[in-house]
Amino acid sequence: MSDVTDLLKQAYLDEHETVLNYMTNAIVLDGVRAEEIKESLQTDIQEELTHAEQLGQRLKQLDERPPASGEFEASQHSLQPPEDSTDVLSVIEGVLDAEEDAIATYRSLIQAAEAEDDPVTEDLAVTILADEEAHRTEFRGYRKEYKRD
Repeated sequence: MSDVTDLLKQAYLDEHETVLNYMTNAIVLDGVRAEEIKESLQTDIQEELTHAEQLGQRLKQLDERPPASGEFEASQHSLQPPEDSTDVLSVIEGVLDAEEDAIATYRSLIQAAEAEDDPVTEDLAVTILADEEAHRTEFRGYRKEYKRD
């Protein structure tokens, strides 16, 4: 099951990176216009942590160890906090990049799980994919609002 477990591990680490970046951005953003984005990020942190826990539990069920910080390599460069703490649009764009990456990973995981006849992992990936697509839709809406101004 190497494709499935490799993708599970990648997704597990990605979810943790997303939590770190969402938390940091929710802390550093300033301004009245930032409040709704900060609240959304704070809400999404718990959902992303839940995803990571579910992925880690699935790895354990497959007799694999979830990766730890020693195996982590940051990749969400566009989600780093902006120099200007009122640059909400750059955070929105970073969230959209992260969600697109997550969606691609979960689609790959679904395909790999289907190919390896692993319906449990496939079902988990489908569920998480739906959450990530909902996040993307929410932040696309925020982007439209910010680009109108």
